[in-house]
Formats: sequence, structure tokens, C-alpha cells
Amino acid sequence: MSSNISDFNETDFQKENDIPSMYNITIEDASWIMTSAFIIFTMQTGFGMLESGCVSTKNEMNIMMKNIADIFLGGVTYWAVGFGFSFGTYWTCPVLAIGDFALDPTPEEMGPKFTAFLFQLSFATTATTIVSGAMAERCNFKAYCVFSFMNTVVYCIPAGWVWGDHGFLKQMGAVDIAGSGPVHLIGGVSAFASAMMLGPRLGRYESGNSSLPLGTPVNCAMGLFVLWWGWLAFNSGSTYGLSGLKWAYSAKAAVMTMLSSFGGGIVGLTYTLIINRGNANILDIINSVLGSLVAVTAGCFLYSSWHALLIGCIGGLVTSFTTPLFDKIKVDDPVGASAVHGMCGIWGVIAVGLFAEDPYPLTTTNRRAGLFIGYYTKISFYDMMKHIILTNKFIIFSINKVIPIRMLAHEELLGADLAEHLIRHRGVGISRVVSALNLIDEFNVELDKVRTTGTNPGHEHYLDEYVKKKLQKNNL
Repeated sequence: MSSNISDFNETDFQKENDIPSMYNITIEDASWIMTSAFIIFTMQTGFGMLESGCVSTKNEMNIMMKNIADIFLGGVTYWAVGFGFSFGTYWTCPVLAIGDFALDPTPEEMGPKFTAFLFQLSFATTATTIVSGAMAERCNFKAYCVFSFMNTVVYCIPAGWVWGDHGFLKQMGAVDIAGSGPVHLIGGVSAFASAMMLGPRLGRYESGNSSLPLGTPVNCAMGLFVLWWGWLAFNSGSTYGLSGLKWAYSAKAAVMTMLSSFGGGIVGLTYTLIINRGNANILDIINSVLGSLVAVTAGCFLYSSWHALLIGCIGGLVTSFTTPLFDKIKVDDPVGASAVHGMCGIWGVIAVGLFAEDPYPLTTTNRRAGLFIGYYTKISFYDMMKHIILTNKFIIFSINKVIPIRMLAHEELLGADLAEHLIRHRGVGISRVVSALNLIDEFNVELDKVRTTGTNPGHEHYLDEYVKKKLQKNNL
């Protein structure tokens, strides 16, 4: 591997062979890209833990199942049509690509094509799963599965605008390295639109706008650690290889990512101590760190160290001050995805236009820097937001006509784990809900037929029989 700048030109191979830029990779590039994709997939664990920790215990398994469904339902539609709409080569125009549907390349092409697909698939599933937390505790599971299946369309088209060689935003000069716009802005705005259309959880704002107790705070914290780990691959893997001097900018992306998160963490800690009069709220800190990570993603290897730290601090401030605003307008987002991914996604796109430097000899910015990119970043997030809101409204409206997307009142009160998955937890108020509903004949359920989690029905049955036999023997 050569680190000599004069020996490196990342576009030579592409020009000579007339191939799309995303397939212009060496074997060492492919190894790095695939390894990064594997790590990015672990972010599903982080999202699942964070989201399940934010909701009440009677809904924690439901939210985990939605995260699982996002992978295979969103994944199969991305393989079938999503990748082709983003990067197909059969026919293209500035807003859409066609080709490579149900991807199955020849042996000669499968190396670069499968590598590119795997990396983009990890991004697509991340964008989809951001939405699940905002719809938590009141979204019908079957309707959500249909939503997850269709939501690929929301992500894949804007991704082509920014990263596809045909995309009008890329042609105009917009720069977004790892997806503050195509991943996080899309996920965050989708979360906002979905939460707004679903309406708040029953009784959510009856006692004011303050946040509700977390179901499992430890899960939230563990989720942050997994997401932090995955973000390093998200950003440093987006150099799209290690050949030439890509390895150096990959290292820079990792360090800038960490520096930004330091800024977000410091701001989040300061904010929560002031707001809560000396008591630190874990979710305030978690979301501030995540907001800073979202913010640095678009230009992760284009910034100086001080700029990355500043971008992270501002990302933490944006998250901290916008999260309560959504509750004030009665948009119930249990995990804060609208603020973390939506608002900080906007800031991340804008930050590129303010602080980006030319990463010579890479051609990422086409020798431009800072404010010269700014105009195109404004167009970038405006067009993406318009597409996201309109498409999401259409998808949710269409699904609701077939399967009611909002859970029934008694199902929400019982909790999705019991109502939709027959999982019963101890000590979460289920018995009280059932008694109250049975009183008014609203809903009849034989609770005894649903076993409590953590119990062993076989042991219980054996114990009853064992004691019965011993008693009979002693009586003889």
C-alpha cells in the first residue's frame, strides 16, 4: 500500500474502465468496507436496547421485535428494489436509477457489487429502524411490519441523489460522507411524521409535558455504548476503503467522530445538571451524545479537530433544547428520534457547508471547501425533507386503510407484549388493567392462560403432582 500522494489518483481506474464510482474498489478496500458493514449491523442491537429501555416494561419485547423485523423486511425490499433505485445502472436520470433489482451479479462482477450492496444495506436498515422508537407503545405490530416493508422507498431514492453518480445533488456538489442527511435526517423526519400522524400515547400529556419514567435505564445506557461503537465503523468505513491515502482519512474520521461525541457529552451533562438542579438524567446525556454523532457524520473526515469538537457541542445543544419542544407541540416521540436524528441531521448537513476542508488528494469535495459547499447543502436537506414527509404520509395513510396502524385502547393499556405477543411480565400493572376492563365489559381476557415471563410451567405442574403424591402416600 502506497502512502505517496503523487502516486495516488482515485479516479484513474474508474476513468479507464468506465465503471460506477461505488464499484471502484481494490481487494483491501473491500475487506475494510465489509468489516465496517458487519460492525454497522451491530447498531441494530444498540437501537433495540435504547428503545426498549425508553418504553414501559410491558412494551419492551414489542419494540425489540420491531427492530428484528426491520432487518429482514426492510432488507428484502432493499435487495429487491431499493438498491436498484439508488444505484442501478441500466437507466438513470437525476432523481432515479433503474437496474440491479433482486441483485444477483455474475462471478466477474460479484466482488465489487456485493461489497457495495452490503455496505449500503447496513445504512438502509439503520435509517428504517430509527422510526420504530418514535412509534413505540401505540403502533399496531402487523401495521408496523407493512410500514417497515415499504419504508425502503423513503430511504433509497434520496440516497441515490447524494451518493449515486447520477444523483442531481451529487452532480450539483452536495457532500455528505456518511449520511447525516440520507440516513439520519431521513430517519428523524420519518420519525416525526409517523409520531405526529399516530398521535400521543393514551394519557401522555394529562399530567404535563415532562418525560415519562424509563422502563430499563440500564438498557438505554448499554444501547448507547453499542451505538457509539457502531458509529466508528459508520463514519470511518465511509472512506470506502483503505487504498491510497484513504486509510489516513479513515483514521481521521474515527478521531473526529470521538471528538464530536466528547463535545456532545459535555454539553448534555451540563444541561441535565442545570435543568434538573444537580441531578443527572441519563436520557439527556445519551441523546446529547447521539446528537453530536449525527452532526459530525456528514463531514466526518473533512473537519479539523476543533471544528469537530464545536460541531459536537452544537449538536448536543440542538438535541437538548429541541427535544422538549416536540412535547410542547404534543408530538409524542418516546426516544427523542425527531430531535436526535432529525434536527441534528439538519445541523450536520449545514455544518459541512461551514467547516469542510479539502481532503487532498481525495476528490470528495472536488477541491472545494467550506462555504463553497453551503448552497448545495441547503438544497440537499430541503429536497430530502419534502420527499420524506410526503412519502411517509402516503405510506402511513395507505397502510391505515388496510390495517389500523394505531393499537386499540385496551391493547395499549394492556401493553403490546401481552396484547400482540402473549408475553406477560410481572409487576407492570397488567392485573389492574384486566380487572378494570372486565368491570366495564370492554375486553375479556383469561389472564391465567398466559404464563408470566421467567416462570417454568413444567416445574409448576411437576411440583403440584409431586406434593399431591407425597400427601397421598403419607395419608396411607
